[in-house]
Amino acid sequence: MRYGHTKKILVTGGAGFLGSHLCERLLAQGHEILCVDNFFTGSRRNIAHLLDKPNFELLRHDVTFPLYVEVDEIYNLACPASPVHYQFDPVQTTKTSVIGAINMLGLAKRLKARIFQASTSEVYGDPEVHPQPEEYWGRVNPIGFRSCYDEGKRCAETLFFDYHRQHRLPIKVARIFNTYGPRMHPNDGRVVSNLVLQALRGQDITLYGDGAQTRSFCYVDDLIEAFIRLMNTDSEVTGPINLGNPAEFTIRSLAEIVIALTGSRSKLVYRQLPPDDPRQRRPDIAKATQLLAWEPTIDLRDGLMRTIRYFEDYLSTGPAE
Repeated sequence: MRYGHTKKILVTGGAGFLGSHLCERLLAQGHEILCVDNFFTGSRRNIAHLLDKPNFELLRHDVTFPLYVEVDEIYNLACPASPVHYQFDPVQTTKTSVIGAINMLGLAKRLKARIFQASTSEVYGDPEVHPQPEEYWGRVNPIGFRSCYDEGKRCAETLFFDYHRQHRLPIKVARIFNTYGPRMHPNDGRVVSNLVLQALRGQDITLYGDGAQTRSFCYVDDLIEAFIRLMNTDSEVTGPINLGNPAEFTIRSLAEIVIALTGSRSKLVYRQLPPDDPRQRRPDIAKATQLLAWEPTIDLRDGLMRTIRYFEDYLSTGPAE
């Protein structure tokens, strides 16, 4: 640690949806932030308001290549996280999860730095256990269209725990469930951004399958609070820890709420369910509640209104890098 409680913190994927909110929050706490992103899915628009901050530095870099910097902590968030993006170049997606993890773990080992891994609820695949506790090993198709992301993240977790056991590296692993909020990529194909944009544009709202599949939606500010609490736990707390909102909604009910909040005249249309799409997804957050004294505080309607306002502004100003 450099001085007082101020740290120099590396955030990979820092110009992305979650990364930009994390950078913003850590800056507000007075830390020095090195934001690293290759801008595959991240955007300069997300961090434009941070660029003139004296304790914020931006570096264009791909984590599949080694990085030589001096920092006190590492948050490894780099990886496309929506099917549209991670299936665009599935080999690169796996490389980002696996080689990226190796490179960041190697850096943390050299620096003796604490390192955080943004894992995912996708490690549970299409689960047979509901809600999903951290002890559940999951049900993942290892050769499916989603496996570049699912198995890549599972392997990253393996690497983190092997570095912890073999090199005594201080690690924190979070399994993130569906998160939404301002700065979501407008073209990432994820359900909240899809529904909101279609409603605002007055387009038909696309539901896959019968819309009865369920998800649990956590607002981004709640998630970032959990990130920081997990990173600051005692060294024996390694995770993995589920982070998400245990309130469960069908996709059809989510669409109906979005239509009501936007005042849209959009109609629901149904399409074939994508392969390996899980029917149910809901976190068991007992560990997060116990170890982090954390639970989500922002309800779905409030979070959706904040997200809708963001996309209204996005549509009025146009895309920007």
